[in-house]
Amino acid sequence: MENSKISEQVVNTIRYAVNHAPFYQRHFSNSALNWEDFRSLPFTTKEDLSQNNRDFLCVPASQVAEYVTTSGTSGKPVTIYLTKKDLVRLAKNEKESFELTGAKAGDLFQLMTTIDKQFMAGLAYYLGVQELNAGMIRIGPGVPALQWNSILENKPTILIAVPSFLINLIDYAKQNGIDMNQTSVRAAICIGEPIREDDLSENVLARRIHADWNIELFSTYASTEMGAAFTECTSHQGGHLNEDLIYLEVLDEEGQEVPSGEKGEIVITTLGTEGTPLIRYKTGDVARVYRETCSCGRTSPRIGPILGRKNQMIKFKGTTIFPPSIYEIFDSRSEVSCYKIEVAKDYLGHDTITILLENRIEHHPVMNQIIEDCKAKLRVVPHFVFLETDYLRSQVFKNHMRKPEKIVFK
Repeated sequence: MENSKISEQVVNTIRYAVNHAPFYQRHFSNSALNWEDFRSLPFTTKEDLSQNNRDFLCVPASQVAEYVTTSGTSGKPVTIYLTKKDLVRLAKNEKESFELTGAKAGDLFQLMTTIDKQFMAGLAYYLGVQELNAGMIRIGPGVPALQWNSILENKPTILIAVPSFLINLIDYAKQNGIDMNQTSVRAAICIGEPIREDDLSENVLARRIHADWNIELFSTYASTEMGAAFTECTSHQGGHLNEDLIYLEVLDEEGQEVPSGEKGEIVITTLGTEGTPLIRYKTGDVARVYRETCSCGRTSPRIGPILGRKNQMIKFKGTTIFPPSIYEIFDSRSEVSCYKIEVAKDYLGHDTITILLENRIEHHPVMNQIIEDCKAKLRVVPHFVFLETDYLRSQVFKNHMRKPEKIVFK
């Protein structure tokens, strides 16, 4: 996309927001609203959105077609208001994201995430599949037996799932004599968890899946606030930006754009949103940006896996830890099928880390390896609590939650 087109879209978004959103009328009251001064505009933060939620709404309530909410993974859930035009935008985003993965009309998707509970992702997937002229089986999360019954009977070609749940599907298949590699499934679009290392190679979770199941895995990054997704193409060199829907900045601590290949905070400006536009919105997510042409031939910027969230940085015994560093230790162990991380404050206000694990591995030799991994990779050893497997799984894959709750900040 030409820079002139991008700048025109950004300026149109800013002026629309200032004309219709009470928050932006206050936030930009003394700001110049043109492209040349764009980088001097103040940021919008998660706290702004949480504390002034209704003041971001740009249309009368009667024009809101869908009320969706953030998952609340990193704070209080907030509402994003979608008009009918925004739903068309959402369908466009997901259709084009699917096409990046090689999906086409006639494919059959099996949705293993919820479509209810005000979850934007499930809604987006459904709309995108319809726009693609493909089919969808809406199973929802959990219940491996039901998932496999559908796979064997209905023969979907693409799964939409949380990667760690694919491990549960693999375990069930092994226990029940199902030959995964003789089914119709050729690919899985992964949501909610990274499947790439910092260098874009497969991480331990992806390698565990591929050790048993020869399907293509596609990484995605999205948020309810942006109403769009960064999705890998078949080259697997980072998630592509949809330049029609998002203006992307990746910024360092001083607010300057980082060079290609460097990491920074993802800051987005939504394009074409009608209900809840966001200007220079700081996501809190840190990733690398790649601006050179992808081997697939596309010139759109790409982002790598989320390396951490600024508000999920843990300071434990003098060491700074991001959750993905902990995930890697447990995702790499085939003996561990389920775990949960609890982060709390002690009486001095210091972070504490407790890992909930299955009681069947309490006296297993793998625990010695886990402790050594913690010492080597985290430089500290957290506290461990061992629970009955079914109970632990019920605490991770909660029925009322839209994603697995692998970490909780108390």
